[in-house]
Amino acid sequence: MLLTDVLERNAQLYGGEVCLVGVNPEVKEKREVTWREYELMETNANDFSRREMTWRYFDETANQFANLLLSRGIGKGDKVAILLMNCLEWLPIYFGILKAGAVAVPLNYRYTAEEIEYCLKLSDSRALVFGPEFVGRVESVIDRMPGFDPRFFVGADCPTFAESYSKVIASCYPSPPNVDIREEDDGAIYFSSGTTGFPKAILHSHGSLMSAAITEQAHHGQTREDNFLCIAPLYHTGGKMHWFGSLLSGSKGVLLRGTKPEWILKTVSDEKVTIVWLLVPWVQDILQALDQGDLRLEDYDLSRWRLMHVGAQPVPPSLIRRWLEVFPHHQYDTDYGLTESVGPGCVHLGVENVHKVGAIGIAGYGWQTKIVDDSGTEVKQGEVGELAVKGPGVMKCYYKDPEATAAVLRDGWLLTGDMAYVDEDGFIHLVDRKKDVIISGGENIYPVQVEEFLHHHPDIKDVAVIGLPDRRLGEIAAAIIQLKRGHHTTEEQIAEYCLELPRYKRPRKIIFDTVPRNATGKIDKPALRRKYHTEDLIRTLTES
Repeated sequence: MLLTDVLERNAQLYGGEVCLVGVNPEVKEKREVTWREYELMETNANDFSRREMTWRYFDETANQFANLLLSRGIGKGDKVAILLMNCLEWLPIYFGILKAGAVAVPLNYRYTAEEIEYCLKLSDSRALVFGPEFVGRVESVIDRMPGFDPRFFVGADCPTFAESYSKVIASCYPSPPNVDIREEDDGAIYFSSGTTGFPKAILHSHGSLMSAAITEQAHHGQTREDNFLCIAPLYHTGGKMHWFGSLLSGSKGVLLRGTKPEWILKTVSDEKVTIVWLLVPWVQDILQALDQGDLRLEDYDLSRWRLMHVGAQPVPPSLIRRWLEVFPHHQYDTDYGLTESVGPGCVHLGVENVHKVGAIGIAGYGWQTKIVDDSGTEVKQGEVGELAVKGPGVMKCYYKDPEATAAVLRDGWLLTGDMAYVDEDGFIHLVDRKKDVIISGGENIYPVQVEEFLHHHPDIKDVAVIGLPDRRLGEIAAAIIQLKRGHHTTEEQIAEYCLELPRYKRPRKIIFDTVPRNATGKIDKPALRRKYHTEDLIRTLTES
């Protein structure tokens, strides 16, 4: 069975039931609308405070989009990119691409125009579905991509270089397309990054995507009575792969636009949510708001909320202990995964193992793990090595990059790049990352990109970007800057210069110092980490 088969089954069994709800607290005036009512309007999704969709409309809309793609000559193996903020259209479009036998290519909505162009070309995408937030970025690169067509626009006021999504699918048949799709067929391309900082295209099969649903439900036991709150962006494997467990169980999901603590608790209360997947910053913000009295638990009905789980970055044990003091009836789980392993779930703590908080856990359902040295030999219990995983969700390859693929795939095992050890109880603990990627609030920051940007500053001779620990975000990006002799600038001026970067890529700490390099000319980042991690620790102890 494939994900598309599960959707069709749900439409047959639960057709009239609401499966997805979109909530946008930023809309001041309360405007609620059903999916069918919205289809008849020429407006934007973000104009409404609440929208809902049934399983039948979900499946029929996916069929319509699949049939539209096929009518335009886009089918088996062709790539279709999605550039949308979270909205109810997102998942039917994704499933429509899968139903057509095409390959879904979700794009990070934080990408610059240059990054969008790069990813579209790298993935060989033939078509694009995009929303109103991206009109300027798409328009600036589309002329450099001759023959890139069709381009579908989701929303009102369709630009001249695209077609209105709602108008073109209206005339398409809602019946399932006749396309033979198998587990081994290409299903989706997600983007990560290599050591150069440029995104890698990670190719997954239909079978890999389905395995995520099976693993997720095995871990968290979703039933028809559950309701999953998805806050994370759908372009990411994290939140969406957790929702796949809801798809498998035929249960409801809620897409929340925004991360404010009061919005999260109100949505849990209003929509009777039972499962929430959070990032560390959101957990910290909720606890801080409660501790400061900005929020009161008695103002919300949280009686159905049974499970909170966290992923995408290291989780401070003290944070979870505090959470369980405030929410003593919650189950808790930690999820570990990579885009290369179809998102979270290849390792997880397990709701029954909360006493081991601090470990990332044990092999997930259907997965194997081992810790290896540089030669690929498994190390002894307690010794540090590289974490390797093997299971049904391992990627097929880095698309069009056999060298990078060979570097991480060994006899079916995926080398994660994370250094770890196994304790006496068989639980895996992360120690450090081989790669220099900084994970800040669940988002990956690639130092090379920030360094390259800063090198253009006229006063900067050399620069190194490293990650420093942060209680709220897990890590923050710190830029160690060596100025040219005789040149002067300030932290404030560097910060202003960095405003041209996307917000999440901007260094949160600027340090003026010498940038050390080794004999081969490479920046000695381990030395910088040792120095500034120690200084931060001393400062923290002194201040406390």
